[in-house]
Formats: sequence, C-alpha cells, structure tokens
Amino acid sequence: MITIKSVRELQGMQKSGRLLASMFEGLRDVIKPGISTWDIEKWCQKYVKSKGGRLSEQGFEGYKYGTCISVNDEIAHQTPRKDRILREGDLVKVDVTCNLNGYETDSCTTYPVGKISEEDQDLIETTKKAMYLGIDQAVLGNRIGDIGHAIQTFVEDEHHYGDVRELVGHGIQPSIHEDPEVPHWGKAGHGLRLREGMTITCEPMVEAGGDWHIDQRTVDDPNDDWVYYATPDGSKSAQFEHTFAITADGPKILTLQKPYDGYEKYLPHFDEMDD
Repeated sequence: MITIKSVRELQGMQKSGRLLASMFEGLRDVIKPGISTWDIEKWCQKYVKSKGGRLSEQGFEGYKYGTCISVNDEIAHQTPRKDRILREGDLVKVDVTCNLNGYETDSCTTYPVGKISEEDQDLIETTKKAMYLGIDQAVLGNRIGDIGHAIQTFVEDEHHYGDVRELVGHGIQPSIHEDPEVPHWGKAGHGLRLREGMTITCEPMVEAGGDWHIDQRTVDDPNDDWVYYATPDGSKSAQFEHTFAITADGPKILTLQKPYDGYEKYLPHFDEMDD
C-alpha cells in the first residue's frame, strides 16, 4: 500500500533526513586508506545514536548491522567487516537507513578512498548525475517510468555503463521499504502516476564494465548466510541514493548533504509549514 504523508510526517522525515545527511557529511573525514569497513560501521552507529536516532536496517529481515558497506565490485548489501581494510584507489559505498522518533529515511553515498583514477571519478560523477536526473522527473503528473527512463538513457546510451535492473528504489515510511518499487530503468510515460505526498527513494547502481546483471553471493562468514551482490565481470560499481518527497513545488530531497552545490531547489521546508 502506498501512503500519502501528512505535513507532520514530512516534518518528522525532514529531521530524520537531516540527521542522516550530517552523518554522511562527517564520513568524508573518516574514510581513508587503512581503516576497515567495520570502523565505518562503529562510527556511524555512535554518531547517529549520539543525536537520538538509530540505524534502522539493523534487525530488518535478519540483518545484523546498521550499515551496508560495499567496496569496488561489490554492488550492494555487503556487510561491514573487521578484515576489510580500505586501500588507496578503492570505491566504497555506504548505505544507511535512519530512524529518528519513528521517522525513516534512506541514503547512500560512494566515497573515493584516497586518490582514485580518472575512470573511477567519471563512474562516481555519472552515477550521481543519473540519480539527480531521475529525481528531476519526480514531478506531479509524471510516472515512475519517467524516473527510470531518464537514468537508463543517461547511464547506458550516453556513458555506456551498466544500469543495474534487479535492485530498485522504493517507497519509505512508516517502514524502510514500502510500495511503490522505483526501477532505475523503464519507459517514459509508463507506470504508476506520482502523487503529492508520496515519499520514495532513487538509488541507481552503475557498473563500469557495461553489464547490468548482478552476481548473488553469500558473505564470507560461517555464522551468517546474508546475501550481497557484485558485478559479474569484476568491474567497479558506484551508487548514490536520496529519500525525497513529491510536492506541488517539485521533488524535495530529505537527505540532501551540505554543501548543496547548486541543488538548493531540492531543499525541503516542511518544518516551516503548519500541519
């Protein structure tokens, strides 16, 4: 079921999103060669807890951790590990859901570890741009397919990367995964029509090798049968994700990070509205 959010709910989600965005801003100074992905998990847990929130993916469908931290060819859903040490040139994707006072938001950022190649930088920039092109389509009267079509055209036709199709965005609130599904590929003018008050995520995953398929793998832990996803050809991948609301004034991103770098039009102001 798709829920239309009240002003009060949007206000709560805006606060949750701001907390999550500030966590990602702080990670810019944390992520560097020599730390483990488990160090990132511990830092995120401590930061969000200190601000009164919690990492709500922990316990969801049996998941044991608060973050998903995927490196290089790992596309998504990899667990944080004490023995996974980041090295110069790695790409690390940190995917986190945050609950603050009962309100959920979800976001992901790809970070370069130290100095990276020009090719990897292009992969990051293309993936981030693709996300914003998708979000730009989230206006009243458009359909879910318009979001996916904009992303797929940019990623595959213009940049010849692989646009992952088997993992999708989703509705969010009151739980972290709600209807509708939001594919990052599709046909313009097709799919569910977007309505004011919907809150969804856009989270394209892009493969440098040009393949859009994914390999399903089990984590290397005898005490855990959790599944993560990787590129079939070993090429690197990137992901970006925001939670946003559909409004009469266009999409408003609840997890927008500072500096806004020209994306101020996406800033929400639900805290200034009366319920």
